Amino acid sequence: MALGGGTYLVQNKVLPGAYINFVSQPRAMGTLGERGTVCMAIELDWGKDGMMVVEAQDFQTEAQSIFGYDYTHEKMKPLRELFLYAKKALLYRCNSGEKASVKIGECSVEALYGGIRGNDIKIVVSKNIDDETAFDVKTYLDLVLQDTQTVNTVEELKENTYVRFKGIGALEVNAGINLEGGTNRELTGNDYANFLEQAEKENFNVLAYAGEDNVTKGLFTAFTKRLRDDEGPKFVTVLFDYVQADFEGVVSVTNETEEEKTGLVYWTAGAEAGAEVNESVTNRKYNGEYSVKAKYKKSRFVEGLKKGEFLYYEDGDDIRVLRDINTFTSFESSKNSDFSSNRVIRVLDSIANDVARIFSQYYLGKQSNNDNGRNLLKAELIQYHEQLEGIEAIEGFEPDDITIMQGVEKQDVVVYEKVKPTDAMEKLYMKVEVI
Repeated sequence: MALGGGTYLVQNKVLPGAYINFVSQPRAMGTLGERGTVCMAIELDWGKDGMMVVEAQDFQTEAQSIFGYDYTHEKMKPLRELFLYAKKALLYRCNSGEKASVKIGECSVEALYGGIRGNDIKIVVSKNIDDETAFDVKTYLDLVLQDTQTVNTVEELKENTYVRFKGIGALEVNAGINLEGGTNRELTGNDYANFLEQAEKENFNVLAYAGEDNVTKGLFTAFTKRLRDDEGPKFVTVLFDYVQADFEGVVSVTNETEEEKTGLVYWTAGAEAGAEVNESVTNRKYNGEYSVKAKYKKSRFVEGLKKGEFLYYEDGDDIRVLRDINTFTSFESSKNSDFSSNRVIRVLDSIANDVARIFSQYYLGKQSNNDNGRNLLKAELIQYHEQLEGIEAIEGFEPDDITIMQGVEKQDVVVYEKVKPTDAMEKLYMKVEVI
C-alpha cells in the first residue's frame, strides 16, 4: 500500500496515500457520497563508435551482434532495464579502445570493433574433409561457433560480424588462436561533451547519465536547460542524486541498488521515456532485476519529496515509485508546483514539440499569413488539443482558449493559449461520518 496515511486537518500532505478523518455526523445534515526514445552515452566492451540507433525488438534478437553479448548476459542487465519501457535507444559508445587482433601465418585477423570483448574471439583453421586443397575457417565467440567459411586462400575470406581478414597466400592449420590486445578506453570529460554535441542533432524524449561525477551531471543539466529554454527541443534528463538542478527538465534518482549504485537510472529513464502523455509513473511497480535499497523512514520520504527526489519505496514484497516528480522546487506565482510533476511536463513538452512539428511541416513557408491562413492553423491546433483532451491529457479545453494573430513583422504569427493539464490521483482526503 502507499506510504501516506492517517488523518488530516488541511489538505497539505506530501506523501501519496489515503488520509481519512472520522467525525460525528451533525443531526440536521444529510450524507454525501508516441513517446519512448532514450538517448544515452554508455560504456561497452564491443560495438560501433559513436551513436547507434537500437530498437527494443532488435535488442532482444540481435544483442550479441550489436553489443558482443547475448540478451541474457549479465553485462546486458542495464540495457534490459532500459528497454523494459523504452521503445528505442540512441546509444553512444564512448569508450572504444584498441581492436584485438592476431596473425595466423599470412592471414591477419582483426576484430571489427575496439574493446575487450574482441579478446574472446577465437579463430580455428582446419583442412576441409571433402576437398584437401580447401580450408575451413571458423570464428568462435566464447567457444560458440559464429561463422564458418571454406576457402582455398587468405584473400577469399570475407568479413563477418566479428572480424575482418587481410593477407595474401595460403592458410595455416591451427587448433584455435584467440585474438588479443583489445582494450576499453578510460573516459574523460571530453567524451561526454562530444556525446552531447552529437545528441543535440537527435530527437529523443529522455537523456540519461548513469555516472556519479557531479561535474558531468552539471554539464548534462546545463545542456538540458539550454536546449529546453533557448533552442526549443523538449526532453527531460535522468541523473543520479542531483537535486541541486532544481529544474523541471531534470529527474534525480535517489535510491541505490545492491549491485550498482546508480543502476536505477536505466529503468527510470526507460519508464519516463515510455510513459505516454496521459500516464504517470507514480506508484508503478519496479519490474527490473536490481536489488533496490528502499528501506527509509516515512520522514525521509517526506524530506526527499520536498527536495525534488525521485524515490522508490517498499510495498510488501514489491518496490514502487513514490512520486513521478522532477527536481524543480523553487515554486513561484508564475511557475507553481504543477511544474514539478513529470506527467504535467510530458503534456507541456508534447504540446511544444508537436505544435512546432505541425507548424514546420504544414505551415512554415507554405501558408499565407492572412486571416485564412491563421484560421487554418487555429483549426489545426484546436483539433490537436481536442485529441489531448480525448485521452485525458488535458481537461476543460475550449476553442476560444487559442488565439492567433499576426505579429510585428508580416511573417510573424503569435499564438496565445490556455491549457489545463491533468495529473494522476496521488492523495485521497476522506471524511467518514459516523452516525
